Amino acid sequence: MDPARPAARSLGVLHGRIVGLDEELDGVGAREVLDLGGRTVVPGFIDAHCHTAWFGLGLIEPSVEGCADFPELYALLRRAVEKMDDDDDGAPAEWLVASGFNHRLFGGRFPDLSELDAATGDVPLFLRHNSGHLAVVNTAALRLAGLHDAGAPDPAGGTVVRDAAGRPTGVVEETAQELFQALFQPRPLARLQAAVERATAAYASQGITSFTDAGIGAGWIGQSPAELAAFQRAAAAGTLAARAQLMPVLDALRPLSGHPSDGLGTGLDLGIHSGFGSDMLSLGPAKVFLDGSLLGETAAVSEPYCSHGSHAGYFQDDPAALRAAIEAAYRSGWAVAAHAIGDRAVDLALDIFDDLQSRYGRRALPNRIEHASIVRPDQVARLARAGIAVTPQSSFFRDGGDGMTASLGAARAAWAYRAASFVEAGIVVAGSSDRPVADGDVLRGMQAYVDRLTASGAVFGSPEERLTRRQALALYTTGAAAATGASRLKGSLSPGKLADAVVLSGSPLDAPQLTDLAVEATFLGGAPTHSLLEKVSA
Repeated sequence: MDPARPAARSLGVLHGRIVGLDEELDGVGAREVLDLGGRTVVPGFIDAHCHTAWFGLGLIEPSVEGCADFPELYALLRRAVEKMDDDDDGAPAEWLVASGFNHRLFGGRFPDLSELDAATGDVPLFLRHNSGHLAVVNTAALRLAGLHDAGAPDPAGGTVVRDAAGRPTGVVEETAQELFQALFQPRPLARLQAAVERATAAYASQGITSFTDAGIGAGWIGQSPAELAAFQRAAAAGTLAARAQLMPVLDALRPLSGHPSDGLGTGLDLGIHSGFGSDMLSLGPAKVFLDGSLLGETAAVSEPYCSHGSHAGYFQDDPAALRAAIEAAYRSGWAVAAHAIGDRAVDLALDIFDDLQSRYGRRALPNRIEHASIVRPDQVARLARAGIAVTPQSSFFRDGGDGMTASLGAARAAWAYRAASFVEAGIVVAGSSDRPVADGDVLRGMQAYVDRLTASGAVFGSPEERLTRRQALALYTTGAAAATGASRLKGSLSPGKLADAVVLSGSPLDAPQLTDLAVEATFLGGAPTHSLLEKVSA
């Protein structure tokens, strides 16, 4: 992926860095020589937007993913309640926390509250939706949160869904989730560290050598105010199997006091901001949620959803308050990653970034729009001019594409999860998954960018947004490196860069189906983190 040197037959590594290719290694000895037998080596994959602790917790805690119907879901939760006990790590056993629910796989329906209560009894339940933007709770949880009675007010930026009589249905959206999470969080650091270790081992098995965790430390997306410590402990123990860039949620920042001339706003203690850290663990932009999700139809769009006469989503706070909070972080040195899915939220993000960049300049790390799911044609040029990086996810096409098309209508669906038009406009586009919201397998993500097929076999959005295989590979290598401010360190197999690489069974540029390829080994700084090769042990 280095345009100056697009291909090579041999690669030299010293102290975790690439030191030469082919003839540059003539006359140089090596402590170890690995012959890959004609396999293909590409730069290590970078997932520029995922949720690592959340994903890892889903590997440890109960999940309803795979349940074929509601009776099976209720039975799984009933068994989980029966097995509940205090964990060795000190986690509370008073709550049943589970994940993996997607209402679209149940015909758009949600669990019945009375059936949930029958399955879980007096144990409060928090069942996270795959989107992360809503959850399902039972009556015991509603009572503990003080939201069971009719007339309880909704929090700003969230909703407790109620029926026609005003009774809660058990579905809670957006910031309303925090009212329940506050009752069982923070999660213990020992459990979070174990979750991070499990998650990054899974990343390594799929060729991922770097990732950006899109929101830690606060809000409904965070697990603990001390969440960064779980990553730091894993890195110190040598059990962090991929390089981590962490985005603190904007709410985790607090007012900074310094000299009046500093002009500081909010940040972390000691004035730490984006870019702080090492090659293994560093801080990325501050993460802020402007709107919700397309799966839950809470994203802020300029025209109503097709399934709702007047519903066009909503912002997670008053736009003026969001602007003020973002500015306080930005003037303290933070780059900002704005979660903006609907085109109305993209407008707000662009207005804020244009203003802040003109007054304070650009940061060393790019400002980003996370997801950038619905982008009108007029917004594409604005993104390019402002130098904003975007992170759309092809992982939504297969399972969510048909539903999103129904929600948006065919005309707006052509603006959804753009790819080729972003690349052609010169916008920095990063490959990412949003795991565990969606599938995190990079090869499947690349294939989805190439064909854009939904579960029904239709092409999602515009066929003109399909990418070539090389463009798809670039999103998860050079594109993601640029979006994370790390182009000088990673993204291509170039001398001087980190020796992060993936060994594939064949070339992603030639394979008829990228999903037919196998990840046979993953190297981090030249050392294997995953291997199916006989002479290399993980």
